[in-house]
Amino acid sequence: MDESAPTNSDLVAVEYHRFQITDPDGPVADDVDASITGLVSASGGTIEVSTGIHTGDVRVTVEPHLQRPDPGSGWEELAEISCTSSSGELLVTSFMDEAADLPSLAVQGPGTYRLRVHARGRDRAVDHTVMDDVVEFYLIQSWPAAHQDALLVKATDGYGAQVRARRANDTIVIDHEDSLATRSGQERDILRRAERGDYF
Repeated sequence: MDESAPTNSDLVAVEYHRFQITDPDGPVADDVDASITGLVSASGGTIEVSTGIHTGDVRVTVEPHLQRPDPGSGWEELAEISCTSSSGELLVTSFMDEAADLPSLAVQGPGTYRLRVHARGRDRAVDHTVMDDVVEFYLIQSWPAAHQDALLVKATDGYGAQVRARRANDTIVIDHEDSLATRSGQERDILRRAERGDYF
């Protein structure tokens, strides 16, 4: 690994099959449907990582780099996505924006970054809630890079195949009171997704 920000890992709370990567100052990416990679997507300006468990904790390791690293070994799924940080802070958070105790993925401050998300264990407890033991593990590598389309690098788990088989979400028209920037808007969006059986 090149000289870069500290590597660290922490438990991250998952809700509705996802945790997030966000910038406190605003959107980090245009929408990218989950069916493209089955692992990482973007919705409402936030990057979302799809998990097998519905609710509970997963172990996430972040690995910020100054240049493109080699992929990690021993992972079942790998996917890449581009994002932009305006504040210089790219943070791993729960679905309701509680930040994990992990360093920022934006190692060089504000700018455009490439994220490579690795996953292992997503088939072990699909749709389960509040697991006693951690069964899913994630590694997120980041490095400064120009924008590129989302890319599926490796696909071997059944959960990813299930997500990729789903069609893109139907467009939902929302008014200003339903903005995803507000907590009430986020809650309404969760309810809409639940009504459609869409937890990805």
